[in-house]
Amino acid sequence: MHKTVQNLISIQSSIKSKILELNEKERIPRIIAVSKTFKIDHIMPLIEYGHLDYGENKVQEAIEKWTDIKMINDKIKLHLIGKLQTNKVKFAVKIFDYIHSLDSEKLAKKLAEEQIKQNVKPKIFIQINVGEENQKSGINKKDLTEFFNFCKNLGLNIIGTMCIPPFGEDSTKFFSQMSELNQKIDLKELSMGMSSDYLDAIEFKSTYVRIGSNIFGQRS
Repeated sequence: MHKTVQNLISIQSSIKSKILELNEKERIPRIIAVSKTFKIDHIMPLIEYGHLDYGENKVQEAIEKWTDIKMINDKIKLHLIGKLQTNKVKFAVKIFDYIHSLDSEKLAKKLAEEQIKQNVKPKIFIQINVGEENQKSGINKKDLTEFFNFCKNLGLNIIGTMCIPPFGEDSTKFFSQMSELNQKIDLKELSMGMSSDYLDAIEFKSTYVRIGSNIFGQRS
């Protein structure tokens, strides 16, 4: 069995144990295998094993890597987890099933226009700058309700919120805030947690965890 598959199975087992510990058997968080920067031959063992959710940061890289594979296997779901530029929206909407990084009204309008043109409706997460960091994307926490209503009025399929907590700080306080914010606008999906803190994220109701190095190893 390929090392990446072994790693995935180990992560699945740890998540299952966490869910049992929380006594929430009905909740099965989805693992997004963060495949950005890895070539398709490194990802293929996971695809052959049957894993379906993959995360990419860049639209062009995703198109080059995944277009042919998604035509062969339409069950594969591709998640855009990096920042989306408005000039890439038409390409992103064509290949990504999920967009985790909606962070402005300008981008929301562009997504709304493009989904009508292409007659597709990607599932979208609003990215929240939960640590209020100047260098990071995401909307301010206090603007969430207004921004959510703006997006809904545009016809966007907003399914949840997403965050990247500040590096080097205790993630749990930010996960707790995100869980409360999600409940405030009555959304079920929550995209948070990475290789170092995905079990903590699950404790605070995360439904999508974005795991790269714990599956694929460190990038060279």
